[in-house]
Amino acid sequence: MKPYPFTAVVGLPDLRLALVLSSISPAVGGVLVRGEKGTAKSTMVRALAGLLPGVDVVDGCRFSCDPAAPDPLCPDGPHEGAKSHRRPAKLVELPVGAAEDRVIGSLHLERALAEGVTDFQPGLLAAAHRGLLYVDEVNLLHDHLVDTLLDAAAMGRATVEREGVSVSHAARFVLIGTMNPEEGELRPQLLDRFGLTVEVASSRDPEQRVEVVRRRLAYEADPDAFAAQYAEEDARLAADIEAAQRLLPAVKLPDDALRQIAEVCASFEVDGMRADIVTARTAVAHAAWAGRDEVTTDDVRVAARLALPHRRRRNPFDAPGISEEQLEQALQDAQPDPGPEDDGPGSGSAPPETPEPQGSDNAPQGEAKQNAGGQQKTVGAGETFKARVFRVKGMGEGERGRRSRAITDSGRTIGVQPASVREGRPHLVATVKAAAPHQKARGRDGAGLKLRPEDVRYALREGREGNLVLFCVDASGSMGAKARMREVKSAVLSLLLDAYQRRDKVGLVTFRGSAAELALPPTISVDAAASRLEGLPTGGRTPLAEGLLEAARVLRVEEVRDPRRRPLLVVVTDGRATSGPDAVARAQAAAGLLTGVTTVVMDCESGKMRLGLAADLAAHLGADHVLLTDVAAESLADAVRARTGRAA
Repeated sequence: MKPYPFTAVVGLPDLRLALVLSSISPAVGGVLVRGEKGTAKSTMVRALAGLLPGVDVVDGCRFSCDPAAPDPLCPDGPHEGAKSHRRPAKLVELPVGAAEDRVIGSLHLERALAEGVTDFQPGLLAAAHRGLLYVDEVNLLHDHLVDTLLDAAAMGRATVEREGVSVSHAARFVLIGTMNPEEGELRPQLLDRFGLTVEVASSRDPEQRVEVVRRRLAYEADPDAFAAQYAEEDARLAADIEAAQRLLPAVKLPDDALRQIAEVCASFEVDGMRADIVTARTAVAHAAWAGRDEVTTDDVRVAARLALPHRRRRNPFDAPGISEEQLEQALQDAQPDPGPEDDGPGSGSAPPETPEPQGSDNAPQGEAKQNAGGQQKTVGAGETFKARVFRVKGMGEGERGRRSRAITDSGRTIGVQPASVREGRPHLVATVKAAAPHQKARGRDGAGLKLRPEDVRYALREGREGNLVLFCVDASGSMGAKARMREVKSAVLSLLLDAYQRRDKVGLVTFRGSAAELALPPTISVDAAASRLEGLPTGGRTPLAEGLLEAARVLRVEEVRDPRRRPLLVVVTDGRATSGPDAVARAQAAAGLLTGVTTVVMDCESGKMRLGLAADLAAHLGADHVLLTDVAAESLADAVRARTGRAA
């Protein structure tokens, strides 16, 4: 079945332009496509491969070496005088659950030990060389794999090192990642490594939505006939891309354009110099796309709109986007001599209108708000801070992260797996020890070891795992004092920021009045949790028992859904229980259901007369008791220093 035609996709002009520019100049660094589900992200990326020019490759080379300039370090080389053939550019898809060896390739340890040869099995990076590498749901990919991909995309090479043997090969490809921000964000360091980013959303125009459905149904009814309708447009676009690729080396980047790029990047206070470099490369690619041999202001404007939005985020809760007014002002400030605007590109190459950036839904409100009934109030959070780190007790085997100790497939080696375990990275010394006693019986008469599969031993490694951090927040009237609730929200937001950085899953249970509710089911989208917390109203009695029971229910469900991810429960309360008969006794009984869970009670009690109810709750839970003022890492350090000084 033929893929959906690129030119048949309705709308999405920014995404169309970003993909085209990355195809013209892979040095741009690829494209990150952010948007809600069902917005044709994957459809458009898969259709792009059919527009790229074919490539000449050396016959029999598993690494797609160019016969005109073969890689001198190619594991299949040397290629002098080798025959070649032409094939279409490849689109290689990387599954979210792919292992590291599948991505970068692997060395055959048994052959290396027994025969003294380097037998390298290429991975997906080698398959994508001189083509497209597509990662759907890139935000769900393990961080170390994302680092590997982005390093290869930036350096144009992939290196595999295993047990002292190193193999390197060329890996130049257009990296394209798609993601739904509701399912979690990429870390800022990883966001910065993508060259361009585009925000996509489904159209709200009924006519456009009708056309999308009409075309999709026509494609499903007869894919070949539908593709034939757009074959001429696709061919024309492919020819334009190839022409721009030929023109690209001749495009000049004058000093005036470089000053504009520097002024724009400085204006948006982006970190480092990668933004300037990517913007320059994108501007050159856009000039080639427009058929010009010199970069103009219009090219810089388009490049900045695509290269800067994801780099100006100061923290994970900031919405991406750039100010059009600020961009225009920066371009004006860099003009040495104010004059008329540069002519835009020719027909068909004008940059699309970029919608005004949306304000953050998570911005602090600052003042309390009254709802229509006047019974509840919502108080915004104050400034976030570096939070104290809480860890789950013991040793886990969960998802890779940065919080608690765990047995992982990376990290420091602490031993050898049992012989029955056949996964992970081989342990060289243990493998040799296992094979050595059998060499005489196996008839060894040379320098190499005679290995068998059962000889291979695998390393036991200790690393860090991500956890489920479930917040159980008291939103009753006793917590509703304006200043106190602002402090509580600041502390929880700071812990959420810490959870984001440690790759945790988070959930939010709230309780007030007479009931508790799951305000946010466990998710890796910390942004969603921050948004729910920011809008959390307070008021009414304190149903502490109901809150603990709901937390216990959520943890039971998550243990079935995600059994490898260990939980950390954070109960945010002053310890009061005032809703229903025997409120205190029921809360203590509910606490008994959570005694096996690593729990932290954040004590929010204030005032001169303290009842110590949160400390009592912590005792019933077997939890750590932490004052609200001690959640900040600096506060804890000050306390330690003060005690150390007194002891001295």
